[in-house]
Amino acid sequence: MAKKKTQQSKRDFLYLTAAATGTVGAAAFGWAFIDSMNPAADTLALASTEVNISAIEEGQSITVMWRGKPVFVRRRTPAEIEEAEAATLANMRDPESDNDRTLEGYREWLVVVGICTHLGCVPLGQKPAELKGEYGGWFCPCHGSHYDTSGRIRKGPAPTNLPVPEYEFISETTIKIG
Repeated sequence: MAKKKTQQSKRDFLYLTAAATGTVGAAAFGWAFIDSMNPAADTLALASTEVNISAIEEGQSITVMWRGKPVFVRRRTPAEIEEAEAATLANMRDPESDNDRTLEGYREWLVVVGICTHLGCVPLGQKPAELKGEYGGWFCPCHGSHYDTSGRIRKGPAPTNLPVPEYEFISETTIKIG
């Protein structure tokens, strides 16, 4: 009888050990699996970016990368701002006023994600020699989408305006995107 009790206690010990090892293994696998769904460190590092805008003159644009996407930062001329504000919203596919797309007190600065909302191309219009489309903003040659100086879709197949990322002025010469 003592031998049977010893065998049973050994068996119980083996069951408990196997169950504990399985639980620890499953937890380790689960943790690694869930952790793999988190953004990579290089992506988190790009969650926000600071842009020095002191060298951008009126009428110029620059392209910066944020979260792996091109972002257009344009210092608009008074004529471009006036044209953007005067546009009739009723004629637009995605009506949005120029004031809603820029920050109060910084209307000369436009910050938009530079990806066409039709099929994800990068529109032309950042360089002085490139086509800017019929409305003086950006032109996507892949399918003919025309954006105005506020990044709003005015002609072509794109369904929505160029998106405005979250941004803020942290000084007179620096914008923080993201």
